[in-house]
Amino acid sequence: MNVRAHMSMLFHLDKCIGCHTCSVACKNLWTDRKGAEYMWWNNVETRPGTGYPTQWENQEHFQGGWVLKDGQLKLRLHSKAGGLMKLFFNPRLPSLEDYYEPFTFKYSDLFDAPAGDDQPTAIPISMITGEPMEIKSGPNWDDDLGGSDIYARNDLSLEGLPAGVREQLNELERVVFNYLPRICNHCLNPSCVAACPSGAIYKREEDGVVLVNENKCRAWRMCVAACPYKKVYYNWSTGKSEKCILCFPRLETGQAPACAHSCVGRIRYMGVLLYDADMIPSAAMVSDHDLVAAQRAAILDPFDPQVIAAAQENGIDTGWIEAAQKSPVYRFVKEWELALPLHPEYRTMAMMFYIPPLSPVVSVVEEDLYRLDLPAEAHDFELFHRLDTARLPVQYLANLFSAGDEAPIRTVLRKLLAVRAYMRRKSVEGEIDAAALQMVAEAGLDEEQVEAIYHLTTQPTLDERFVLPPYHREVSIEALRDPLAHKGETGLGYLQAPLRGE
Repeated sequence: MNVRAHMSMLFHLDKCIGCHTCSVACKNLWTDRKGAEYMWWNNVETRPGTGYPTQWENQEHFQGGWVLKDGQLKLRLHSKAGGLMKLFFNPRLPSLEDYYEPFTFKYSDLFDAPAGDDQPTAIPISMITGEPMEIKSGPNWDDDLGGSDIYARNDLSLEGLPAGVREQLNELERVVFNYLPRICNHCLNPSCVAACPSGAIYKREEDGVVLVNENKCRAWRMCVAACPYKKVYYNWSTGKSEKCILCFPRLETGQAPACAHSCVGRIRYMGVLLYDADMIPSAAMVSDHDLVAAQRAAILDPFDPQVIAAAQENGIDTGWIEAAQKSPVYRFVKEWELALPLHPEYRTMAMMFYIPPLSPVVSVVEEDLYRLDLPAEAHDFELFHRLDTARLPVQYLANLFSAGDEAPIRTVLRKLLAVRAYMRRKSVEGEIDAAALQMVAEAGLDEEQVEAIYHLTTQPTLDERFVLPPYHREVSIEALRDPLAHKGETGLGYLQAPLRGE
């Protein structure tokens, strides 16, 4: 047993309001430099939609992630020989059109325009050429045009849905939005690391954060192409790859990442997961149907004495083990099995997890009129036994979070609905009837678990949402030099700016 520790984030999609505060916080902190105008290390996508960059899930085109072939796990992008052929021309890279042409506005016209009868305006201009331009896309363009033929109809996760269901989703009166925040998944089996010819991108052992050593980066951009989530970006000014660093300077000082700390809906949780590194190859090489279960099996119980002993033998600090025992991510992912990775079929073993959203009951069409598909007799609002009537089809969520397998999604949704029914009986009606208890039992929960899930979902304190371990950076500094002499070199930003060609 090779026990390692990993910092992971969880997103509760039932609480995301699509405000993009997380994106703006990340942008202001990390990507406000020249060459990073189009980078959104954190972005929030509106689903159904095509995401950012456009159709990043289309691995038939981008060839990201891994593929199981002849019993072996291989990069989908290329072999070693194929990588040499693509060093100077890689057709699998996203283009500027897949992102958007960075723009600003000519604000000087508001002050310098001559007097006249019309109101001066600040026209959009390209940040690349400086010329006037027409804005045709942006980082959250799918939100602005959500439900349109351009975006909603072209969501690749709609694949496999019956034609009638797809047509219902496309009707204006039936549009339903689901917000999907995305950062780098800091995967256990990162294809970006495997594809880098210069070894510049790596996964650090202490907390699992995937980083780019910009002194080694040679701008081959294989990491950009190989990442199936398209969360590595190329800085055209410095000639280096850049990506989400999980705000590790903040983590090292006991602060949550900027995106998580600023989240208005409080949908984000941070915590430590202990995992068995020896299980990574076998967990990534199972069938699509078993990928979720295999990844959960690789996550270890932090209360198990054998796991604790193996972790200490590997040099994992007691503070990290205690943080793993209090981790909200562990409870949602492993204990309650409510959270799932995004697109596990890419076989990168993403370590950022999502709780799928619930959605209202769908309508039916009769004689071109819409009505709620509800029985006339008394019914539960949750429609516990009728998941197929939800506006977000189960198959659609399965395509996002469980490699197309509906069973894990149905299990999660039934648990979420059971919690909702139980707590509604308790808070609104003042008593919990047999029907609610039966729903809880059928979902595989007990009353204590329901109360714990409800508390951690709706009433968590800051310390319960973000359980951060001690990094003991003060010890590392003292081992090398005088802490007071080092003090002036700390903070955010570059100590030495990267230069092209280094």
